[in-house]
Amino acid sequence: MDNGKKVLLIHNARQLLTMEGDHNNDIGLIEGGSVLIRDGLIEAAGKTGDIEKLAGGLRAGGTEVETIDASGKVVLPGFIDCHTHVTFGGSRVAAYAVSVVDDNPETLAKKGIPSGIYASVNMTINLPKEELKAQTKRRLENMFMNGTTTLEGKSGYGLTMESELRMLEVNRELNEELPLDIFSTFLGAHGWTEGMKKEVYIDLLCKEMIPRVAGEKLAVCNDIWCDEGHYTAKECETVLAAGRDYGLAPRIHTDAYSYIGGSDLAADMHMLSADHLNYTPVSVFQKLKDADVTGVLLVGTDFAVNHPKQVDPRPMLDIGMDLGLATNCCPGCWCTSMPFIISLACRQHRMSPARALRAATYGSACALKRNDRIGSIEAGKQADIIILDIPSYEDIAYRLGENPVDTVVRHGKISVRNGAIVV
Repeated sequence: MDNGKKVLLIHNARQLLTMEGDHNNDIGLIEGGSVLIRDGLIEAAGKTGDIEKLAGGLRAGGTEVETIDASGKVVLPGFIDCHTHVTFGGSRVAAYAVSVVDDNPETLAKKGIPSGIYASVNMTINLPKEELKAQTKRRLENMFMNGTTTLEGKSGYGLTMESELRMLEVNRELNEELPLDIFSTFLGAHGWTEGMKKEVYIDLLCKEMIPRVAGEKLAVCNDIWCDEGHYTAKECETVLAAGRDYGLAPRIHTDAYSYIGGSDLAADMHMLSADHLNYTPVSVFQKLKDADVTGVLLVGTDFAVNHPKQVDPRPMLDIGMDLGLATNCCPGCWCTSMPFIISLACRQHRMSPARALRAATYGSACALKRNDRIGSIEAGKQADIIILDIPSYEDIAYRLGENPVDTVVRHGKISVRNGAIVV
């Protein structure tokens, strides 16, 4: 049976989380809920008795209805990982292993162990495309089996025209080959080519790389890193404005290690999102909210680097700001598990399980400006749904390190069952 063309009923969930509601703690909890799916879209969701009547009517009319029994389980939208650098080559495990004991950069230098962005650039730029694709594919498959149905994937470990294009081409090919949706972001401004002056590289970005990326339709967004030692707010405005002129929506890494005006720029330019926000002044959060900019929390990075100032979501939550939650899967935070990120957000950053789950679904859809299509279980939306083998949604925060995903439905088709991708 082709589940994407016919009718699928997810029946009798112990808890159904629709994520409906206007507040950042709304999860639309329905005890004893079901979902009816037709032609890849959600037709109806609600109490099991009501949805069963609709399904019964379809059966009476001769329509084939496949049923998934979700008894005792939790049903919710697929996770949306709205900030990743999943396409890269090699590993920085040697640097990580030293840093967990001694995080002094001089220790790594004395041992001759490369670290940081440029270490990953050097491991990526000369990697054959097929090997880069194979390494990335393994990470993406892990993400999918952990319940991620949509993710954003950045370039940024190339910093040359050829290598940046190659990363984005890998994203496009894997988007066609794997059962998950990849939205690509051009992050040529993750750094700049070694040995090249930054102003020369900015000129290259604006006049050659961005036009080429946009012309070949390799990305939908343009991103940059705004922090001390990286790009200034003024430089960010130049690069992001150039991208917007070519139809690439602006996003920004900002305030991760300093506050130099990047989050203010995010509000002024009405960007899709502002990501990291460790050093953002509380006064700026209202500006971001008023400008409809989603704040994206990268709690895995705070954990992986033992960040000296972990992001505090409470001031953002208190003013009703939309928040996304992402793995930031990258060489410095090798994480493919949204359930683990949700656990960190709850224990390490004091988010409630409801707010963390809202951020990992609807909030992350807002960060991609796809909340009209994904991120909640509502009639007419894309049927990207996961079934968790846990008795309560709060268990996803409580059961540390587990993958609770039993079934993944993507575009109305069963795509993961019993811990394996269904071909």
